[in-house]
Amino acid sequence: MAGYFAILLVVLTLVSGLIWLIDTLLFKPKREKDAPLPYAAETARDIFPLIAIITIFRSFIYEPFQIPSGSMMPTLLVGDFILVEKFSYDVKDPVWRSTLLETGKPDHGDIAVFKYPEDPTSDFIKRVIGLPGDKIIYKNKQLFIQRACDKASNQPCPTVEPLRQEFNNEGEFFLGPYPLKRFTEQNLTKSYDILQNAMLPEPIHNYYRQPGVATNEFVVPDGHYFVMGDNRDNSRDSRYWGFVPEQNLVGKAVFIWMSFEFSEDPNHWLPSWVPVGVRFERLGTIK
Repeated sequence: MAGYFAILLVVLTLVSGLIWLIDTLLFKPKREKDAPLPYAAETARDIFPLIAIITIFRSFIYEPFQIPSGSMMPTLLVGDFILVEKFSYDVKDPVWRSTLLETGKPDHGDIAVFKYPEDPTSDFIKRVIGLPGDKIIYKNKQLFIQRACDKASNQPCPTVEPLRQEFNNEGEFFLGPYPLKRFTEQNLTKSYDILQNAMLPEPIHNYYRQPGVATNEFVVPDGHYFVMGDNRDNSRDSRYWGFVPEQNLVGKAVFIWMSFEFSEDPNHWLPSWVPVGVRFERLGTIK
C-alpha cells in the first residue's frame, strides 16, 4: 500500500472534487444570482485543480525524494534531492499499488526506489544487481553474477562472471576514521562507482539465508530483484533481508535537482540539519 502522504493527496483530491461537483450540480442553480459562494465550496473550487495536478504528477510521472543516508555514496550523497520516474516500472495506482499499465522492468545497474519489504511504509533506494533468475555471489567484496538461464531452450547457460572493478582513489570518503576505497564497477549493462572499507570484514553471519544455497550466494526468485547500496560496507540491503518484490517497486531515480551540503562539525553554530551550502556541481542526470 502507498505511504500516508500519497493517500492524503488522493483523499484531498477526491473530497475537494466531490464538494465542488455537488455544489455546481445541486446548490449553485438554487442560489441567488449575487449570493456568495459557501466557504467549503469556494475552498474546494480553488484547491481542486492544483491538488489534482500534484496528485497525478506525483503518482504517475515523477516524485521527489531526499537522500537521508550515505548507503548510496558516492553516487548519491546525504542532502541530494532526486526525481524518481514513476512510470519506468509499470504505472500503479497511488493507493493499493496494483499495476494499471505495464511499461517496463528494472535492468542491471538501475537505481531503484522501492517499498522496504520489512516495513512497506518506508521508501528505500538501492542499485539493482540481480534480476529474476540471476544467481548472485558476493565474496571478498567482489560481486559475481550468473545471469538467468532458460532451461527450456537448447542454448548453454551463462557462466558465473565477476564484475570488473577498477580502483580510482582512497581518502575522498571516510567511514569514521577509516578511508574508503573508490572503485568503478562494470555491471552487465553499465558502470558506476562504489565504495569499500578494506578494514571491515564481511558480516556473513548476518546475511539473509536462502534455503539450498551457500551463505554468500543468492538466487533471485521470479517476480523479485536483488539490490545493493553503492557504499558496500555501509548499506542494509538484499544481502541482509532478501529480495524486493516487483509490486514494491516505486520507480527509477533519474535526476538530482538540488543538493545541499551540511556541516559535519559538531561545534558548528548552525544545527546539523540546516544547509551550509549548495552543491551545484551535483545537479543533473544520475548514472
